[in-house]
Amino acid sequence: MSAISSLVPARFLTLIAHLVIVVTIFWSRENNVLACLPLEYTEEEYKNEDTKLVVALAVTLGLFGVELAGFLSGVSMFNGSQGLLSIAAHASASVALLFFLFEQWECDIYWWIFVFCSVLPAFVEIILFIAVFGLKKKAL
Repeated sequence: MSAISSLVPARFLTLIAHLVIVVTIFWSRENNVLACLPLEYTEEEYKNEDTKLVVALAVTLGLFGVELAGFLSGVSMFNGSQGLLSIAAHASASVALLFFLFEQWECDIYWWIFVFCSVLPAFVEIILFIAVFGLKKKAL
């Protein structure tokens, strides 16, 4: 088994693990929203923080769609660089988000995890997608 073909199942598993943790946070976000608020808060502050977290989680799910589309279409399935980047980002995100969920970190920390572990691999996936399909020469 070559090194690149052994990255494929690891990449898929870390991507799915990150996805499952994001969905779990989405379902049980009340404790994390409360961790973002002061001891005494208004209903408006609660709704504001909840909305921010829902938006962040929804955008993360959208980026999963982008990355899964590129991966399952074969655009980046056997690309070693994208595979290593994706494995590192999603494994790191899985560990960090587990701490975010269980230790009830503040919501601002989610944005850092989001940028480095969701936006970065999805951005590279989009670039690869454009390189494969957008720059392909059309037959005359």
